[in-house]
Amino acid sequence: MSSSSETNRQKRSIPPGILLLRCLGGKHLGVNFHRAVVLVVTFIAYTCYHASRKPPSIVSGVLHPKSTSPTVGLEYTGLSDPFPWPLNLIYIKRVDGNVSHEGVAGLGSVAQKGWAPFNRKDGSVLLGEIDMTFLAFYSFGMFFSGQLGDRSNLRLFLTVGMIGSGAFVCLFGMAYWWNIHVLWYFLFVQMMAGVFQSTGWPCVVAIVGNWFSNNKRGLIMGIWNAHTSVGNIVGSLVAASALQAGWGWSFIYPGLLIISGGVLVFLFLVVEPADLDLVSPHEANANRAIDSSNAQDLSENRALLADYESGTASNVTEEATVIGIESIHSKLQDAPDAESNVLHSAEDKTLDSQSIEAPVGFLEAWMIPGVISFSFCLFFSKLVAYTFLDWLPYYIRNTTGQYLSNQTAGNLSTLFDLGGVVGGILAGFISDKSHAKAMTAASFTYLTIPVLLLYRLFGGVSLYLNVGLMMLSGLLINGPYALITTAVSADLGTHGSLKGNARALATVTAIIDGTGSFGAALGPLLTGYLSLYGWDSVFAMLMLSVFLAGLLLTKLIRAEFKEKVERSRNLKRQASGGEDVAGSLRQPLIVAG
Repeated sequence: MSSSSETNRQKRSIPPGILLLRCLGGKHLGVNFHRAVVLVVTFIAYTCYHASRKPPSIVSGVLHPKSTSPTVGLEYTGLSDPFPWPLNLIYIKRVDGNVSHEGVAGLGSVAQKGWAPFNRKDGSVLLGEIDMTFLAFYSFGMFFSGQLGDRSNLRLFLTVGMIGSGAFVCLFGMAYWWNIHVLWYFLFVQMMAGVFQSTGWPCVVAIVGNWFSNNKRGLIMGIWNAHTSVGNIVGSLVAASALQAGWGWSFIYPGLLIISGGVLVFLFLVVEPADLDLVSPHEANANRAIDSSNAQDLSENRALLADYESGTASNVTEEATVIGIESIHSKLQDAPDAESNVLHSAEDKTLDSQSIEAPVGFLEAWMIPGVISFSFCLFFSKLVAYTFLDWLPYYIRNTTGQYLSNQTAGNLSTLFDLGGVVGGILAGFISDKSHAKAMTAASFTYLTIPVLLLYRLFGGVSLYLNVGLMMLSGLLINGPYALITTAVSADLGTHGSLKGNARALATVTAIIDGTGSFGAALGPLLTGYLSLYGWDSVFAMLMLSVFLAGLLLTKLIRAEFKEKVERSRNLKRQASGGEDVAGSLRQPLIVAG
């Protein structure tokens, strides 16, 4: 059995960077060091993914310029700031009463005339088609990427995905120098970029899930999930800073960034502890469970024998006297060997299952309890989140009562991401403490409804109130979004119904996030049509979506509540018996069908 397992493990070589660290004296680096490396490398990797998605939204105003009022923009003199720090850092300069183009669109004819074919009257529609093409192929590609990820070396699969993504991001920018003005070129580049981008999320979640046990995933993944917002901010800043040299550079720099991230992944990312002959958290938990079970059985046998020998046993029958006691004596004498044999047997079974287990099928993964509910909950959550990400700059610019430039409004919108970072961490922390991920996600979701109503009613009163409500909205919207795409996906990918088969993480993650990505594509599209009837219609759609997201978790919430009640009763009933029920309280409560 062990030889077959070793053959299976040799298929995945140790990354070159890790081998170098070992040669430099790091042969005895522990599991905690490698966990830290995995978190850092995957954080950087997905930060690069999100950063490379921002250029189209940053350069859209250059490709399809809109007429702007000469009064647009806030005056910035450097001596008398209109707003205190840090808000004064995000406004664009005005020079001689006119908005400066420095750092925005470059100082050339492109900034005035746009770029064909997007400089036509229907240019915004063409840009929308570009975005829809990317999101559509990203969503469909996600399902296939999960299946491929569970059947391949995740390190190499992720490396190819990042380098391919970077190549097509750069090809979009190369149209600036190659003087390309045909729509099909941009559609094709975005189509391929979407396919390669879909490799990222299933891989990074599966790898992180391999290194951390269920009871630690919420907070750790909540902090780790900040890469989404960090990537959005980094991508916006890099793309915007490159605009003055020509809009093509706004794609080249993020493209080179994600290619560099792919090289980093190839050099240092270890897919799972077994690749370094380390014990995975799932195997460690299984061994602890076996130890606890064996110790409890032996303790009960010793207690029964002691009661019999002292004559205090009241429930020992004559049959037990003749047969049972001899059996107990035999078990106690052979206890050390028995424990060792059980542990070795379990270990052999674990190794054997790793070598022969087959990846979980696509339809089989859908049937894992909780996958459907969380998938469609994420559909509506990402619909709301991506509507904010795509339309927030426009909304701020038109509803704050201030004259703001496009770049100023875009910079302000990054505060939504800042609130999202806090929301992801907070949701993860609460879910770890409560052991109730569905309840946590639903609580954030339902609280979003009144906050969205307040943002619509009072967001235009002042810029400060707008910023405060925007950050609070980001916190509540991105909280369950981050929780579902990270800790929940990892938990479901190692669900008990899989009977120990660990080769489902990427597939489950892809199903959940792929379903959510369809919502991400639908939300901005619906907003474009509904905004024609006023922003009240848009916010009504957002609040309805949030309500449906929470409603989809009702069955899981009932199951978690029922299990909590049952465990509370068991604690009271078994407290005097001294049985260990603490271990069960640490298990994830995703149990509903």
